[in-house]
Amino acid sequence: MDIYNTNTLIDEQTGNLAFKLFGFEDSCQFCDTHRFNYYSLIWIKKGRGTAQVDFSEYTFTPNTLFAVTPYQPFTFTEEEPLEGVVLHFHPDFFCIHKHHEQVACNGVLFNNIYSPPMLCVTEDMQQEFEMILRQMRTEVQKTELAQYELLVSYLKIFLITASRAKTKQQPEALEGTPDEKEPFILQKLKNLIETHYKTKHSAGEYADLLNISPKALAKMTKSHFNKTMTNLISERIIIEAKRELYLTDKTVKEIAYDLGYDDEHYFSRFFKNNADISPTTYRETVGFARAIA
Repeated sequence: MDIYNTNTLIDEQTGNLAFKLFGFEDSCQFCDTHRFNYYSLIWIKKGRGTAQVDFSEYTFTPNTLFAVTPYQPFTFTEEEPLEGVVLHFHPDFFCIHKHHEQVACNGVLFNNIYSPPMLCVTEDMQQEFEMILRQMRTEVQKTELAQYELLVSYLKIFLITASRAKTKQQPEALEGTPDEKEPFILQKLKNLIETHYKTKHSAGEYADLLNISPKALAKMTKSHFNKTMTNLISERIIIEAKRELYLTDKTVKEIAYDLGYDDEHYFSRFFKNNADISPTTYRETVGFARAIA
């Protein structure tokens, strides 16, 4: 398979990218910060380096798969030349929220604030991924009946395979599954954030609930999650805000209020500072309600 060709589908209604599969061996492919308005699966097949995703830095080696959500900022800094395959898909092409029960990648591959956005691609997975990508490439070059449905089927298989692998490699990636190496207090913190992120927005409030000092909690979260408490809380709020912007017809003001912000303008600034885009522009470029049509 000549993976270095680019295979792209464009949404005829919106003119936006719907699906794109391409290979790369360009050292500077991701050396600048990227924020795409679609989901990205980036398989680093050769090379090594560091990845900056959101507020955290991760070291990667050959055969690492990254999963990045719309407008999630990321940059790769290579130590050895990179080569790999990239799969982009827009939420309008396949909505991971709507199809969560079918694929179960939301909260595992994507949108897990406690787990690195990456996994190791084993030898067995390499063969399976190559086969699926080969089928995708063949299909995307056709204009035959049910092309969209077949491509979505291949994408689902890819996502399910990757999600299964990640839950085996990182058991804590599966929501509700405690990691034996994770201190009990941090397991409790995760539950508290999930319960209170709409009403409690400061690190101090969670430290009070856990009956420890903010400084001690900050040290634990940085050590275990490679993030600050502010990062964890902000990311959880942004994930829900993005979901609401995409799946509902609520106004930005209504979404802000539901997430504990009385001032719509303050919330919009908070969203832009964390997502690098305004809520309105996010809705316009990622989509709005088409996923439930």
